[in-house]
Amino acid sequence: MVKKPFISIGVIGIQGAVSEHIAMMQKVFVDADVDGSVSAVSKKEELQKIQGLILPGGESTTISRFLKSNDLLDEIRRRVQEGSLAIMGTCAGCVLLAKKILDTHANVHLLQLMDIEVKRNAFGRQRESFEESVTIDEWKDPFPAVFIRAPVITAVGKDCKVLAKSQNDTIMVEQDTMLAITFHPELTDDTRIHSYFLSKIQSMNEKKI
Repeated sequence: MVKKPFISIGVIGIQGAVSEHIAMMQKVFVDADVDGSVSAVSKKEELQKIQGLILPGGESTTISRFLKSNDLLDEIRRRVQEGSLAIMGTCAGCVLLAKKILDTHANVHLLQLMDIEVKRNAFGRQRESFEESVTIDEWKDPFPAVFIRAPVITAVGKDCKVLAKSQNDTIMVEQDTMLAITFHPELTDDTRIHSYFLSKIQSMNEKKI
C-alpha cells in the first residue's frame, strides 16, 4: 500500500479569521481523505515546516510589519521563488501578495510575488461588508463571496490568470502556486476555494518528485 504524502499548511496567526481558515482546511483534508495538518504560524522555524501558507484578512500594514520584524517576509519570498511553498492570500493577504498598491500613503511591506496591482478598501464605507454570489472561472455553481472592507485588483499582468470578477472588478486571480482573493471564503460553508488551494499544493509537490 502506497503511503499518502503528508501535507502541512500554516495560517499566519496575527489577526483575521485564523481559526476559520484552520477549520475550513481541516474539513477539506477530511473530505479529500488527505493526511495533513493545519495550524497558526508566527515564527520562521514554523514556516520552514509547511508546504502551504494562508495569509488571512486583517490590517495589511500590521500584518506586513509583523512579517518583516520576524524575518518572515524574505523567507516567504525565498520559499515561493524556489517552488517549495504555495500561498493563498485573502483580503489583506491579497494586498500583501501584490507588486504594487495604489494607496501611496500606506506603509505596507509587500511580498511583491504576484503580478497584480491592488487598491485597498476599494468598496468604500457604503459597502464595508456584503455578500454576493460570484462566478469563479468555469465552476458550475456560484460562490457566496463575503466582502469586508475589501480591496480590488486594479491591474493584472501577463503571468496572472483572472478567476473571478464582481461587476467589472477583478476579485480573484492565480499565478503559479499562488491565489489572491479579495473576499473571505473562510467565512462561508463552501469549501471549494480551500480545496482548490490544496490541489495547488499537491501539484507543486508532485513536480518536486
